[in-house]
Amino acid sequence: ILVLFLTLGAKAHSQTYVKLNALYATVGVINPQLESVISPHSSMVIDITASPWRRWNGNHSQFLILLGEYRYYFKQAAQGWYVSANAAMMGFDLNRPQFFKGKFISRQSDYGKGFGVAAGVGFGWQHSLSERWCVDMFFSFDRMLSWYNRYSIEGDINMHPQGHEHYLKPDPFNASVEDMPIKLGVSFGYKIIDPHKKK
Repeated sequence: ILVLFLTLGAKAHSQTYVKLNALYATVGVINPQLESVISPHSSMVIDITASPWRRWNGNHSQFLILLGEYRYYFKQAAQGWYVSANAAMMGFDLNRPQFFKGKFISRQSDYGKGFGVAAGVGFGWQHSLSERWCVDMFFSFDRMLSWYNRYSIEGDINMHPQGHEHYLKPDPFNASVEDMPIKLGVSFGYKIIDPHKKK
């Protein structure tokens, strides 16, 4: 994805924005993005989301997500409403979130260490604040496939995870599939490349 992004961006000498998600930054999660226009109505985005927190409120909270996204803008590239498609890979050490289990968002009591992949769709709206600055609001929903080991609060590995009851030998390596949001935020961006700008 990164090679494709850099190749298309360099070939087109296109306008390129560097952005930072202000919503995630309020809780200490780092989410920079690089968006490069590849046609009059579309762009490619590289998105990195990283939580440096080993623990947060007693929960394991470390993860890293590398995501590539294609955007189609209805008005013109990097302006107005858009729809998107993305693919991602991730690693995590996390008390995983769960939705509508007693409250809107809660955390599982045990934690998992592993990796995963995801793909999904989203939508958003981007608006120029000035010649160089912009604001980008977005939401994406993905199907996530993850593989991991689960551990108790004390750090003991679960050798018999759910779904392995009939295995002949203990097997801690587990897998799951979830449909859930992967991107949500409000980013502020700065145009670092502008091919139309007169030198």
